[in-house]
Amino acid sequence: MSIQLTPREITASLDENIIGQSEAKKKVAIAMRNRYRRMRLEDDIKDEVIPKNILMIGPTGVGKTEIARRMAKLTGAPFTKVEATKFTEVGYVGRDVESMVRDLVEASIRIVKDEQFKLVEEDAVALANERLVGLLAPGVKRQSNDQQNPFQMFMNMNQNAEPSEEVTEEVKVKRSNLRERLRDGYLEDYEVKIEVEQEPEMPGGFGPGVDMSGMQDMFKNLMPKKKQKRTLKVKDAREILKREEAEKLMDISEVNDAAIRLAETMGIIFIDEMDKIAKGSTNSGDVSREGVQRDILPIVEGSAVNTKYGTIHTDHILFIGAGAFHMAKPSDLIPELQGRFPIRVELSKLTADDFERILKEPKNSLLAQYQALLGTEDVTISFTDEAIRKLAEIAYEVNNETDDIGARRLHTILETLLEELLYEASNMMGAHVEITTQYVDSKLSHIKSDKNLSKYIL
Repeated sequence: MSIQLTPREITASLDENIIGQSEAKKKVAIAMRNRYRRMRLEDDIKDEVIPKNILMIGPTGVGKTEIARRMAKLTGAPFTKVEATKFTEVGYVGRDVESMVRDLVEASIRIVKDEQFKLVEEDAVALANERLVGLLAPGVKRQSNDQQNPFQMFMNMNQNAEPSEEVTEEVKVKRSNLRERLRDGYLEDYEVKIEVEQEPEMPGGFGPGVDMSGMQDMFKNLMPKKKQKRTLKVKDAREILKREEAEKLMDISEVNDAAIRLAETMGIIFIDEMDKIAKGSTNSGDVSREGVQRDILPIVEGSAVNTKYGTIHTDHILFIGAGAFHMAKPSDLIPELQGRFPIRVELSKLTADDFERILKEPKNSLLAQYQALLGTEDVTISFTDEAIRKLAEIAYEVNNETDDIGARRLHTILETLLEELLYEASNMMGAHVEITTQYVDSKLSHIKSDKNLSKYIL
C-alpha cells in the first residue's frame, strides 16, 4: 500500500492519467493524507478525528469517478461506487442502503486475500503441482463403503469426499518422472481433468429489485458446494488449483478481521447521482427522495453494519458524493446530509484544449489504446497534431450542441472515425495509416454538419 504518499505525490500520480481538475485532485489528496495522519495519533484523540467527506459537483465525464477510483488504487484503499438512485426508502421494494457498506467489505476482502496470496503463493504452487502429478498419474481408487445417514444423503454432504487411493510402486516411479518434467516446463500443454467449484443456485421468487444479499449469503453457506469436471491444459489447471490451495493455507478468520479493519480505516464509498435524490430534482418518479437521504444519513454519520464477515463501523469511512447538480443544488439536500459533506469542489467543464491533452498526454491515452489494438494485427497508425486538434474541437462542439457527456464524447468520435479501419485491419497486415485532418473530415464532417444525425452518431 502507498498510504504514506504525500498530497503532492498523489496529485502527481493522478496527473499521469487525469487531465485538469487540479482543485478536486488537491482536495482528495489532502483527505487521503489526513487518514495517514489520523492513524499516527494517540488513541484518545484518534477516534475524535472523523474524515471530511467530499461533494464533487460537475457534469458527467469530467473525471469525478476517475479521480476517486484512481486515488483508491494508488493508495491501496478498498473502493466501491454506488448510485444514489438505486436505493429506495426503507419499507419499499429496492436496494438497501447498507448494501454499499457490504460491497465495500467485499472489495476489502479481495485486497487482503491478494496480499495473503502473495505470502503463501510459493507453497500453494508446490501443492498445486503435487495435485497435478496425481491427476497425470492417478493411483487405484477405492471408494469408501461408509454408510451415510439420511440427512447426509439429502444434503449430499459427502459428494466431494475424495476416495482413498492406493499408490503402487509403478505409479510412484511414474510420478517421480512427472515431477521433474513438470518442474522443467515440459507438460504445460498437456490436458488434465479437474473439478471446479460452482456457486450453489440461489432460491428465486423474491421479485425484481428486492435486495436479498443477506439471505443469499446464508443460503450459500448452507447449500453444499457443487463441482464440475473440466478439461484444461496443465498451465491453466495450475492457476485454479493454486488458488484453491492458497485458500486452504490462509487463516480465513484472520483475513476477515483484517479486511474489516482495512475497510473501516481506509475504505472509500463513492455515491454518484446525489443530485437525483435532492428536493430540487425533477425526477419525481423515484420513491421518496428525502427518505433515501435520511436512510443514507446514519451510514455517513457512523453506524454499525452487519456483514457475513463481521460487524463494520462506518465512522471513519471516507464518503465522496457526486452529481451534476443541474436541476438541483447542494442546498436542496437535507441539512443533516449537507453537513456530512463539508468539503465542496466544483469540477470545470472540459474545453477543446482539455480534449487535446486527454488524447495525447495520459500514459494509456485513447490514441495509445487504438494504436495498441491495431498493432496486434501488425497495422501501425499515427495521428498528426492537426488531426488531434481537429478531433478535440469536434468533441467540444458536439458536447456544446447536444448533451455534454464530457470526455466520453471522445470514445464515440474515435469509434466512428476508425470504424472502417478496425473492420479491415485483419486484411491489412504490415500497413501504416496516418490520420490527417483530411481523413478526419472525410469520416466525420458530414455527420457533424447534420445536427440531427450527430445527436445519434456522435
